[in-house]
Amino acid sequence: MDISYKPSIHPEFEELMERIHPPRVCIDNDTFPGLTLVKVDSTNKHGMLLEIVQVLTDLDLVISKSYISSDGGWLMDVFHVTDQKGGKITDQSVRYRIHEGICASRRVSRPQQLRIGQTALEMTGIDRPGLMSEMSAALAELGCDVSSAMAWTHNNRAACIIYVDDKGGPITDPSRVAQVQAQLENVVEAHHYNNERRSVRLTVPAMCQTHTERRLHQLMAADRDYEECCSCCRSGNDDDDDDVDQVYQYEGKTKKECEGTHVKIDKCKENGYSAVTIRCRDRPKLLYDTLCTLTDLHYVVFHATMSSNEAIAFQEYYIRHENGCTLDSEAERLRVTQCLVAATERRNSHGLRLDICVRNRTGWLSDVTRVFRESGLSITRAEIGTRGENAVGTFYVKDISGQKVNPETLEMVTQEIGGSIVVSNTSSESSPEATSPETTRSNTGRTQQFSLGNFLREQLERLSSNFRPIKGEHSPVNDRQLPCKNGQSKVYF
Repeated sequence: MDISYKPSIHPEFEELMERIHPPRVCIDNDTFPGLTLVKVDSTNKHGMLLEIVQVLTDLDLVISKSYISSDGGWLMDVFHVTDQKGGKITDQSVRYRIHEGICASRRVSRPQQLRIGQTALEMTGIDRPGLMSEMSAALAELGCDVSSAMAWTHNNRAACIIYVDDKGGPITDPSRVAQVQAQLENVVEAHHYNNERRSVRLTVPAMCQTHTERRLHQLMAADRDYEECCSCCRSGNDDDDDDVDQVYQYEGKTKKECEGTHVKIDKCKENGYSAVTIRCRDRPKLLYDTLCTLTDLHYVVFHATMSSNEAIAFQEYYIRHENGCTLDSEAERLRVTQCLVAATERRNSHGLRLDICVRNRTGWLSDVTRVFRESGLSITRAEIGTRGENAVGTFYVKDISGQKVNPETLEMVTQEIGGSIVVSNTSSESSPEATSPETTRSNTGRTQQFSLGNFLREQLERLSSNFRPIKGEHSPVNDRQLPCKNGQSKVYF
């Protein structure tokens, strides 16, 4: 019997090493003319890389390229970052927050998106029309205020985290917690069949709560949304010409033209690593989503590179499991492949983006989502928060049948909701770097920046080569289909 020994390090000694070798963060604006280099040297621990990337993404910085090395107990990472406008990081407050955020992650893990002092409602289940509307209506009837929320849909499954207050504070009374949870369970179970997967959980405030977006990945993975995912290329140790960068024909398109996610897993026998290569459409927070999945699967990243070119991202990781093993079994390689494909897809944007700003009050989310439901719109992704006395939310909506949102329906929705609404034509088919036309509307329906009619005319003219005019019918949102992926499941929320 082979016995392996793993050194045991006393926590106080580990803390001493961190004090002797604190993280060194260098923010360099001189090396490259159009971007900022963020260099980090530090003693390594499991999850440290994810914490660094989390700090950068929470500041809404765009990572276009990265070089990662964390072998031998030491971590040396380089990130090429820009702000949302593509410029250097010149704001001194942002530079300070980068330095403090990375250094603080070594002292205590407290995610920036953690809502301290609030109760978190976590839900997973089958995606269906009006689910968020019914949940928010139930919370309003119970007198609970929604301070922030985030919801994703993927492969006909839905997950959301809603932070609620009860009379200005967290829900701490056990009987009140049981009442709210029971009411929401009734809402979620109303349209589920027997033995269908679903979960409703109300968690009390805790200092060790997980970052909201990472927790959403964990919820969807626990709900097994990845089971229908597949890579556009085979995964394994075959020494053939199936390489991620190779161009080959697949249903009339070359692989470089394919917009699906390609994952390949090989074994590096000389170094004892498993090499994981990912090629997919580039988008914000892609690196963070991938690292969340690898970390939660208990894999350690020893070396990695990430770059993007023409809206396509390339990632390469050299990993081992926490127990020192590589991905040797076909079942484990398949599971990792499916989880990585799901991680790249969950945050994809489908449908029309609506940025809403209304006066913050109890039940505002219930009113907004009720308008969506009554107008025949489904929510595919949402992010909600508060800003001063206002409530703000970003909703990605589609027609309940999966078709493009009718202009008359959009006009009615904007007038019914009131407040300020910015409409952006966004979908997973468009380049993440492309600027979408926008229209800003006030509660009177008057256009402030661009007219809605001009916006729609521009979109119809741009898409005239793809859509055939059909009188009395809506045009489909996406006329193109991914050549080598399963058909996109119709998603509702």
